[in-house]
Amino acid sequence: MSEQLRLLFLCTGNACRSQMAEGWANHFFPDTLAATSAGVVKTVVDPKAREVMAEAGVDISGQFSKHLSELESLDFDYVITLCDHAAQHCPVFPGQAVVLHHPFPDPPQLARSLSTQKAILDVYREVRDAIREYIRNVQDELPEKQPIEPPRLR
Repeated sequence: MSEQLRLLFLCTGNACRSQMAEGWANHFFPDTLAATSAGVVKTVVDPKAREVMAEAGVDISGQFSKHLSELESLDFDYVITLCDHAAQHCPVFPGQAVVLHHPFPDPPQLARSLSTQKAILDVYREVRDAIREYIRNVQDELPEKQPIEPPRLR
């Protein structure tokens, strides 16, 4: 068996979209991907994200919000930013991480003007399902990593 690919899903607060992506990746690909998530600011996991993921059969209740600095010692193969703010503030990663950008709408932002719990959860479900479809095919969409050329001796 080959080594797992290490993915980091990065969003602003690591509260919703990146938590969903981490949950889906570890659910679909437990043997081939090792996924985690972080934010450029640390918050808490959105309870509605936990709720709609549980509805879909994925338990993210053990996940917690992490600041990017908490993962500095880890090497990732791929870093996938899920919002424009995170993409603009994504630092340079040591090692060979390939940084990709695949934005999704922010459920709390979309739900801000909604008044019923059903309407609010429906927004979260739509984003959850969009992230699920992206993650389901993520291994096919990852560009092949280019090997690093060793320095040439003169």
